[in-house]
Amino acid sequence: MSKHRVIVLKIVAGELSVTDAATRYGVSRRHLQRLLARYRQDGLDGIKARSRAPLTSPHTVTERVRDRVVQLRIALTAAGTDAGPVTIAWHLGQEGLRAPSTSTIRRILHAAGLITPEPRKRPRSSYIRFEAAQPNETWQSDFTHWRLADGTEVEILNWLDDHSRLLLSCTAHRPVTGRHVVDTFLAAVDAYGPPASTLTDNGRVYTARHGGGRNEFEYVLAVLSIRQKNGAPNHPQTQGKIERFHQTLKRWLTARPRAANIPELQTQLDAFRDHYNRHRPHRARDGLTPATAYAATPKAAPAGHDDRAHYRVRHDHVGSNGKISFRRAGRMHHLGIGADHRGTPVLLLADDTTITVVATRTGEIIATNQIDPDKIYWRNTMKAPGRWPGASKT
Repeated sequence: MSKHRVIVLKIVAGELSVTDAATRYGVSRRHLQRLLARYRQDGLDGIKARSRAPLTSPHTVTERVRDRVVQLRIALTAAGTDAGPVTIAWHLGQEGLRAPSTSTIRRILHAAGLITPEPRKRPRSSYIRFEAAQPNETWQSDFTHWRLADGTEVEILNWLDDHSRLLLSCTAHRPVTGRHVVDTFLAAVDAYGPPASTLTDNGRVYTARHGGGRNEFEYVLAVLSIRQKNGAPNHPQTQGKIERFHQTLKRWLTARPRAANIPELQTQLDAFRDHYNRHRPHRARDGLTPATAYAATPKAAPAGHDDRAHYRVRHDHVGSNGKISFRRAGRMHHLGIGADHRGTPVLLLADDTTITVVATRTGEIIATNQIDPDKIYWRNTMKAPGRWPGASKT
């Protein structure tokens, strides 16, 4: 028999007064009066301990929200995209539903049997994170392997903004070459402006420094005053963001029919890029989409950058007359380089106002030519003005 029953029965039988019972049993007179009122109304059953929980709670998760959490988990998993509690909470908010805490979402998923236990991981506090403070401060790049429906091996080349995780470029090739790296990089520069630095591994499409020279990508970075950073050999953690991104990309592709050819794969990649940038919250950006995070902060840039510049790259060699022919806007022009450089293999980097000519064997800038649409001959501004070979003598 409970203590409260004993006290009430003794008071009712006249053995103790309310005051004596309160003193002997350490119970307040107010609580004893409450127990006696319940006894008079419901008998001994009224004295039983009652739950102190509120009859209703404004924070209780509704059945509608519970069902939607389960539906989102299933749908996002089937689509090959992230389906964790943070992402589910973001989607609930987008739908106008009050999202419960991520721990509550996790309990709902556990109860529905939709979470597969994983081996214990290192605590997040043990990781040392490196993140650019501004968009365009660092772009990461790497490529990963994929198979078409017939088993053909292809490679997917990606450019990722380190700060916002914006996917700047995502293209399919067979295989990735140095020219693809430069072309996709300059296309991203035209769309987003040049980064202050790049971060890649030591693959030959990114650097030739281990062979004692430079490749096309390195020449372009040098001309644009962009700092090149390369991870330590056999240490992919340095490029951890793009390495982890490849998992997200492949999970999304795996959830769809295999492309039959590269154009079909590129269509899938274009759809993925739009989804990843604009319709998928990124946990590393506090639930913002990469496009939102990229637009929220002022952009970094190389020293002396002109926001209006657009770039074009071409390989060529200096002709026997010390010049290079260059077509612009459907009209042929001639670049003066200099007779001393006849036959020299060169890299031409053109923006809207200037063409920079780099000797590919030495990395030396041997000419700069100002673009003048009204003239056929553009002289090398690094040399003193002279007579164009073949012009009439005065």
